[in-house]
Amino acid sequence: MGNFDEQVYEYVKRVPRGKVTTYGTIARAIGRERASRLVGNALHRNPTPVVVPCHRVVNREGRLAPAFAFGGEEVQASLLREEGVAVEDGRVDLSVYFWEGN
Repeated sequence: MGNFDEQVYEYVKRVPRGKVTTYGTIARAIGRERASRLVGNALHRNPTPVVVPCHRVVNREGRLAPAFAFGGEEVQASLLREEGVAVEDGRVDLSVYFWEGN
């Protein structure tokens, strides 16, 4: 099914505009339940951020990545807002915007 990073990228490509998912959700979805940090590392290495929308990934509390690899937390917030996701105090309301996939 491909290497770990490829599995992460394929999952993230499915997250719809205006929705977010979490590192842990991705880890569980690709069969590596305890690998949420590795998911973050893979996204930090994302070679195609336009194709793989890693800005749509937040932590389990809905918090943005303080070290978002492609410009920092404010860039991540801006990209999410452009898609209609409300971001307040560096956080997204998962009860509204969470996407778990299927």
